[in-house]
Amino acid sequence: MRLIARLLVTVFVLFVGQQAYAAKSDRVPSREGVLGALTEILNAPERQPLPIERVREALKAHYLDNGGSIYWVGTGRMTPFIQRLEDAQFDGLNSGDYPVETLIDVRDSVDPDDPRSAAQAELYYSAFFVAYAADLKIGRVAPQKVDPRLFRSRKSIDVLRVLTDLNKQRNPGTFLSSFEPQNEHYQALKRMMRIYSNQADEGNWPVIGQGVALKPGMRDPRIPRIRSLLALTGDYEWQVTDSPVYDEQLAIAVRRFQQRHGLEAKGLIGKQSVIAMDMKPEERINQIMLNMERWRWMPDSLGDSHFLVNLAAFELQRVQSSVIVERMDVVVGAVATQTPEFSDELEYVELNPTWTVPYSIATKEMLPKLRSNPFAYAADFDVFVNGALSSWGSINWESYGPGKFPFTFRQRPGPKNALGKVKFMLPNKHNIYLHDTPSKDKFASTTRAFSHGCIRLSRPVELAHKLVGEVPGWSGALVDGVLASGKQTRVSLPTHIPVHLVYATAFKGENGIEFRPDVYGRDRKLYNALFGRSAS
Repeated sequence: MRLIARLLVTVFVLFVGQQAYAAKSDRVPSREGVLGALTEILNAPERQPLPIERVREALKAHYLDNGGSIYWVGTGRMTPFIQRLEDAQFDGLNSGDYPVETLIDVRDSVDPDDPRSAAQAELYYSAFFVAYAADLKIGRVAPQKVDPRLFRSRKSIDVLRVLTDLNKQRNPGTFLSSFEPQNEHYQALKRMMRIYSNQADEGNWPVIGQGVALKPGMRDPRIPRIRSLLALTGDYEWQVTDSPVYDEQLAIAVRRFQQRHGLEAKGLIGKQSVIAMDMKPEERINQIMLNMERWRWMPDSLGDSHFLVNLAAFELQRVQSSVIVERMDVVVGAVATQTPEFSDELEYVELNPTWTVPYSIATKEMLPKLRSNPFAYAADFDVFVNGALSSWGSINWESYGPGKFPFTFRQRPGPKNALGKVKFMLPNKHNIYLHDTPSKDKFASTTRAFSHGCIRLSRPVELAHKLVGEVPGWSGALVDGVLASGKQTRVSLPTHIPVHLVYATAFKGENGIEFRPDVYGRDRKLYNALFGRSAS
């Protein structure tokens, strides 16, 4: 859009008019004259300016072949559309990416004695309406151009359908709103954008500043500023005072703030809490904008019943009929082995699973130990050579390495199994699934990026009871019996359940408006893609 804006300014040297939000005159050329000029422009052999040329065939089909009516010129709809572009920030878009002033010139330069000026204005407004609708519906950038770990298919928009349906809508703003994601996640972010935009406009955000860590009962000159700030964020509900004492009411507010920002919520105001407090509304606006863009990449329907895993918040949600019926802490991939973003379907549950060791772990982590002790893993693992079961002691491990490694390691079911007692399979090319783990200590951390990429669940057996218990012929008691037997058992789900892995650093959560640190650096990459410069 930035390129289009520059081109539009260049090609519109003839359209010089007063920049104002009210049209100069309601007089316009006749409808027949405008249609004639539209025919002349769209059938001309020469290329039109880029905004029109890129959708020229759809414009031609709409106005000439399908008899589309004149929607913009002389109808009073140009000004509401201009206002929507001016307010693009509330849509999670950047008003600077749209040629608002030039479109005002185009509107005001319509000459009632020149049908061609009206026809060109009609085409430009339709072209930019389509462009803005596309930005709302499918996003401004292709996901995998931002990060190779974003496995979202680029959506598309039917330009002719947009133009055709435009004739059915009296209000262009109402029609535009139909293109944005309708799910609660996006709509919550849109409401958040309004709140933080208002705070940014007020310009009274306190700066706390680093200093000694603060505990309840301490005195510090920063305390009044903290109290004022938390009143602005809605965490402090009492009368704001200038007392320098860190009292119990402030401690309650601090813990609320920390919960909403994914921090250890013990009331200790240390470095990370101050960093979060000193994040200005303008920076939060950028963060909200990035997350609105991510939701435009998502499927239009997440599924009436689905799982949503927020990698940035380390949380799984089970959703049924738009209601979150289950929340669960998760461990996701470490920064070096990040969990990708994609959507798939949960197909079956495996009780007492085996674990087939990924090639990278086998060669980089296990092979060095096997060179020292060929039986290092014999108690819990089987080894296969080109698919055939083999013996650990029969292999000279010194002769093998990455690139020459015909072995597969498989861990047997048991208390040491890396997948624990149960795994939830959504077969995919990324080899990512949800599972139990014997390493429960990682769930005590607020930042839970520790795995090799798969997603560890804090209460997997409980979830298995619920899912498998709904399968005909199964019950909670039968699940417990199979788990106790240690026998590997697969239970296919009669209805596959959509699973969406997302990276949301701003969202509506249990505690209201919530934010998370950019642990994977994906906010920074998306910001660079959208704005072409560093977010720092």
